Amino acid sequence: MTLPRALTRPILLAAALAALAAAPAHAGAVADRVKASGTLRVCIWPDYYGVTWRNPRTQQLSGIDIELSAAFAKDLGVQLQYVESSFPKLIDDLLGDRCDISMHAVAVLPARAEKLKFTHPYLQSDIYGITTRSNRAIRNWDDIDQPGVQVAVQAGTFMEPVMKAALKQATMVVVKPPQTREGELEAGRVDVFMTDYPYSRRLLDNADWARLVPPTKPFHVLPYAYAVKPGDAEWLARADAFVAQIKKDGRLATAAQRAGLGEVVVR
Repeated sequence: MTLPRALTRPILLAAALAALAAAPAHAGAVADRVKASGTLRVCIWPDYYGVTWRNPRTQQLSGIDIELSAAFAKDLGVQLQYVESSFPKLIDDLLGDRCDISMHAVAVLPARAEKLKFTHPYLQSDIYGITTRSNRAIRNWDDIDQPGVQVAVQAGTFMEPVMKAALKQATMVVVKPPQTREGELEAGRVDVFMTDYPYSRRLLDNADWARLVPPTKPFHVLPYAYAVKPGDAEWLARADAFVAQIKKDGRLATAAQRAGLGEVVVR
């Protein structure tokens, strides 16, 4: 690379960013479309227990964000349409206009914040361990990072880089589909797996062999919020106003208690 080209690139980048910042935002475009269509399209991940969970037996959706997305649509005076998404597809689905908002307890990660806009948080969660009731190696949080302990994380989750950096003595096991963290734990190939509080409820509510291992002090707390695509300040403000209102009028606390997530509500 020649020196003039190396100098030119930062200048061009700065100019492009300045132009972008100066460009008028198309404020209200999403709100206008929602009003005109009479439909609010909400992206959800239907495998998120307690948040946006589809019961495999009944096919019924339940969870905090099923209740609150219905409340948001009602406040807007429109019908509600769910769009199935996932965390790997989250950014593409919003930027590609497949949905108007993602409402499935989206952790505010730096990589996501570079691409999306977030409301103020309404939940927050630390990382938790799940082990078996019969496991003698893991009795509390301090037992996790010990020689010989096998610690499972789901491939592609934020727990993977966090635990890789945190573990000094234990061995990290990255679990990829079709294997599952629960299956590896039940089979005895790992001693504990790491997850967030909402997902931990799935095991604790449905598996009598599972035991929660909470951190003894804050370990890696992340805020959870609703996500929208950038460029529409009015729509973000409307979503933010909804979050503020459900905190104020008690709908957030009530929905969280029904979903078993009262401990992780942001007041």
